[in-house]
Amino acid sequence: MRRKTFVRLLVVLLIVLVVGAVGFVVWAGTPSGVLMDEAKAALQSSASVTVTTERWLAFAPTGATPKAGLIYYPGGRVQAEAYAPTARAAAEAGYLAVIVPMPLNLAIFDVNAADRVMAAYPDVKRWVIAGHSLGGSMAARYAAQNPGKVAGMILFASYPEAAMDMSKRTDLVTASVYGSRDGLAQPEQVEGSHSLFPADAQFVRIEGGNHAQFGWYGKQDRDNDATLPHAEQQAQVNAVVLSVLGKVAQ
Repeated sequence: MRRKTFVRLLVVLLIVLVVGAVGFVVWAGTPSGVLMDEAKAALQSSASVTVTTERWLAFAPTGATPKAGLIYYPGGRVQAEAYAPTARAAAEAGYLAVIVPMPLNLAIFDVNAADRVMAAYPDVKRWVIAGHSLGGSMAARYAAQNPGKVAGMILFASYPEAAMDMSKRTDLVTASVYGSRDGLAQPEQVEGSHSLFPADAQFVRIEGGNHAQFGWYGKQDRDNDATLPHAEQQAQVNAVVLSVLGKVAQ
């Protein structure tokens, strides 16, 4: 009798685990929001920017040797394509920009994706790693665990994990960009992470900006409404990206 009861409990537990695993895969694999027209337009090649989408989303200046490269980790459950306008702006300025789609749309499952990107573009000698939200935290993990591989790091609406202390690093050009209206990565959380960054890290607070407007995928649950137009928040984002890339490329 006891054996039968144990077997039944074990079967129930297995069913619960399978259902939970399937539910997680469905949840994580379903992107948040809807890809906006601005992102779709940025995915098109032009006379100045060549876009390729075979392994990842790569934006390269047409007919020119990139001065440095940007590797971008998307936010959790956000389509990689949602960050195309920022990558395109980098390419238009003469840099290579690569957005890496993540397994189940979660960068935690492929923290070292940057290694494959760098290996695919050996002619690019200087790299900046960046990411939004969860992607930013994982970009910071990569930078912390791989000193010397990247020369710059940019976090958007994000902050490093407590164990990823980079305060003693002098080889990393860093910037943290966040919105005053962010409902997920709240301003006080981002500002509280200052001690984990190199001493000369640049912190950029976008007044009126929120979490979702770092990409182009519409509204996000639990986020606050922005009081700054989307295009204006993106302009400030792109300005920081180009500033960090410019310093790294020198």
